[in-house]
Amino acid sequence: MPPVLARLQQAAKMVMTRKKVVLLLLLGGMLSLLLHQGSQLSWSPRLLFPGAPCPAGRTRPKHTAVAFVKTHKTAGTTVQNILFRFAERHNVTLALPRPSCEHQFCYPRDFSARFVHPATRPPRMLASHLRFNRAELRRLLPNDTVYVTILREPAAMFESLFSYYNRHCPAFVRVPNGSLEAFLRAPRAYYRPDERYAMYAHNTLAYDLGGDNERSALDEPAYLAGLIRDLEAAFSLVMIAEYFDESLVLLRRLLAWDLEDVLYVKLNVRSASSRLAALPEGLARAARRWNGLDAGLYEHFNASFWRRVARAGRECVQREARQLREARERLLHRCFGPRPRLRPAAEIRNKQLQPWQPLGNVGIVGYDLPSRPPGPGGDECLKLAMPEVQYSSYLLHKQKLRASAWAERGRAGAGAGDRPPPPPPRPIRALPRLARRG
Repeated sequence: MPPVLARLQQAAKMVMTRKKVVLLLLLGGMLSLLLHQGSQLSWSPRLLFPGAPCPAGRTRPKHTAVAFVKTHKTAGTTVQNILFRFAERHNVTLALPRPSCEHQFCYPRDFSARFVHPATRPPRMLASHLRFNRAELRRLLPNDTVYVTILREPAAMFESLFSYYNRHCPAFVRVPNGSLEAFLRAPRAYYRPDERYAMYAHNTLAYDLGGDNERSALDEPAYLAGLIRDLEAAFSLVMIAEYFDESLVLLRRLLAWDLEDVLYVKLNVRSASSRLAALPEGLARAARRWNGLDAGLYEHFNASFWRRVARAGRECVQREARQLREARERLLHRCFGPRPRLRPAAEIRNKQLQPWQPLGNVGIVGYDLPSRPPGPGGDECLKLAMPEVQYSSYLLHKQKLRASAWAERGRAGAGAGDRPPPPPPRPIRALPRLARRG
């Protein structure tokens, strides 16, 4: 072998030897670090292969075609308020009920497009109570509509239903002393399926979502499985009330909205004296047994919710949820003063913010604006805490004015000369950007 080649070969061997030594030293250092911090770190492949970074901000326009199927006693009023404010800020036409239906789409009847006020058609968004009827909604709404709903743990939900409708639902009225325990001991003694408002007393989630709430999950598992398949096909997102902030993160990602678009305050909340601090486990089991369809729906969609969180990146979702909570706290203080608190309706001076009160001993609390206006964005602070009934009436009036303006513009036609068309109603001012910490 020529001397030059021999020297090159020897040099290459030395380089390879040095690389091996460096690699061994690095691996040894990493192993030493892991062993040294073994009491603080659990062994996980994520230590060596961390998850992908959170996706960047939205890269597509905000989606405005949304149908929120509002279920009962699931934090649905808070979600509705988020959608109402978004629709108003962006001049999105929102479907609202005819006056004969009050502020719901003639619930508990199956939804029909006839229940929609003509001044709010054709809509791109819908968020008021209805009984889900997919075929009718598809006739009403655009083809690109995203369907969303929310579920709550059935035992906690049933306690809330029993308390809220204690003087409205005949099955609950019959119970001696308004005792939830007495009802759950023998529900068939009080429940009559053909009575008015009977759906509040049995499998209310299944009823709201278009199912037959008299079917048995235990005796007819195929029916429950079929209902789940139908709902999976219809809904792009099923939120979970117990994980509300994480649900809103998934919602805003689905719709390409900003985090500021899903800021909220809790609405339609019962006072502490109107609810049980915690439902005893025996009562919770009885409630889930009586509402077997609801329990089956919740179990399935709670599991699928967390699979969706995992696909989105659990750390990323939790980080955004934490940012949402921090921004919400700053917003509460800016809108409602240094010590914001939920107040009984009698203590709320602004009638626009007084929540509706059900019959009986149930108290619904809300927020009141401070005596000194909160400054820029004060109109948005008002809407942030506005109860469903008042906000629905306000939006209907506003959209009727807009429909009248459009009709006048159409009648004027080409004969209007150079006269400019009437402007659309001015949207409410958006929230000022909240200062970010850190």
